[in-house]
Amino acid sequence: MLLVALFLASAAMSFALSLVVAALLGPAEFGRYTVALAAAVALNTVLFEWLRLSLTRFYERPPAGARSPVRDALERAYVAGFALLALGTTVAAFAGWTFGLPPLLLAATVAGAVALALLDYFAVLARARFDDRAYATLVLGRGFSSLALASLAALSTGDATTVLAASSASALLAIAAVRPRLADGRGANPGASGGSLGACARYALPIVAASAVYALIPLLNRSALAARSGFEEAGLLGLGSEIVTRLFQNLGSALDIVLFQLAVRIEQTEGRAAAEAQVARNLAAVVAVVVPAAAGLWLVWPSFEAVFIPPAFRGRLDPMMTLLIPALAACVLAQYAVAPVFQLQRRTAPVILAGLAALAANSVIVAFGDLAGAQDFAAAQLVGFGVGLTTLLGLALIAGAQLPWRDLAGAALATGLMALVLWPVRTVAPGLTMLSVEVALGASVYGAIAVASDLAGLRAWLRSVRRHSK
Repeated sequence: MLLVALFLASAAMSFALSLVVAALLGPAEFGRYTVALAAAVALNTVLFEWLRLSLTRFYERPPAGARSPVRDALERAYVAGFALLALGTTVAAFAGWTFGLPPLLLAATVAGAVALALLDYFAVLARARFDDRAYATLVLGRGFSSLALASLAALSTGDATTVLAASSASALLAIAAVRPRLADGRGANPGASGGSLGACARYALPIVAASAVYALIPLLNRSALAARSGFEEAGLLGLGSEIVTRLFQNLGSALDIVLFQLAVRIEQTEGRAAAEAQVARNLAAVVAVVVPAAAGLWLVWPSFEAVFIPPAFRGRLDPMMTLLIPALAACVLAQYAVAPVFQLQRRTAPVILAGLAALAANSVIVAFGDLAGAQDFAAAQLVGFGVGLTTLLGLALIAGAQLPWRDLAGAALATGLMALVLWPVRTVAPGLTMLSVEVALGASVYGAIAVASDLAGLRAWLRSVRRHSK
């Protein structure tokens, strides 16, 4: 229940941050902010994601007073990555390479990548140590401080560079609050096998190759859109993407941190077969959460827009969201539902192949299509991410993966019935009252069907929650 509460709080603050910053900056400056943010995410993915994944897979909490050799090795790699990034930034500055961004915004982008890397590292460390208190402090501390500092920066300066720098500072403040609690001891760990960066690289780098491809698609599209139609159009695509991405990535990463770590623990205690069965259950759980969330967001969008979208953007996002919501849902399903099937087996070539297929499909449309506005680029993303998910799912089936067909069908049926109930009232008097009614009605319909059909083992989870609440 703590993780559910943390997700809800984090999602709410992420939504608020995007909407407040968009309202204060306006479409054009917000477009610069979202292009820089996409670049920071891509840098973090390319340079540091393999370390986060390695920590998730290989870290075991050492005995009291001892130090984890895996953690030592990974932290040395983080330092090397930061040094490499600093060197590259210095070379770019002297050479005058700005990559279409103002020099100060480019520097803030690099700082944002470093802050994201550190935040991801400590979040995974807290979950790997099963330290719910540290994880809650990190998530809530970052959320509140980012909302406060970035909003203040946007209000006082109206400048994307300052906002991105403030957001990075908030991540560092949250890390400082939990770092002492997550410290290992200083002594040797005689029972450890030693930290091997080579083993970590062999495991994680192929996975990161696919993640990097998925991170490059939004950066490519926002940059191309800004070059063709200006930063205002990029701001429209950026706001829609930020809203949907923050929701789905929060969902996906929160589930992944818990569920994949559980699969790793089961493999250590019960063997590979039991772990693969758990990964199949994990896939069902991710689908059962992400699919209705995507459908629900689209169904309530008229009321959501009327209540939350800043006036400068209102009425300009509707056609794009119909394409963008399923596009980003497909991306999250590929990364957090299907990819772990191969991740547990350390067979990462299929994940890379699917990512390359997604990038190729998107790039062909961007390069040769007559794309001009945000809606056109949203359509390119839908095709790209759809191809990626379809490819990865097909490769999983070819590899003999046992997919939870009953749960997948149950999630589709429950989502369809929820849509049938909400569709007649979707455009009736959009506003806060209707949004509240739609959310309550949709959740009730989907929840009732999920409980009745025991979707993704929901009844067992509810029994566990009741036992722990007594």
